Amino acid sequence: MSVKVSESTGYGPNRPMSLFGYIMAAVLVIVLFPLLPVIAVVWVLWKVFVSEEEIEHSFETWRREADRSGTARLEADDDAEDEAEDAEADEDAVDA
Repeated sequence: MSVKVSESTGYGPNRPMSLFGYIMAAVLVIVLFPLLPVIAVVWVLWKVFVSEEEIEHSFETWRREADRSGTARLEADDDAEDEAEDAEADEDAVDA
């Protein structure tokens, strides 16, 4: 009975597939390593001439642009509650 490389033996590691993966990774590193300087130059040229400036999206930027602040919003909520309580008190005073 022959065991194929792609055939799993069950619960244990499949050594032939692992060996095949390591060999392929080594071949890719050997082939692509000489291209690393070319890839780096192309990446730098792309960033300088083609790529647009990336906008950082963050909560702080959103708050600053929309003129939102956590304390101002809380104060506005408190003011609205105070006005509602005052209106309710005025209605009670008028009814009495």
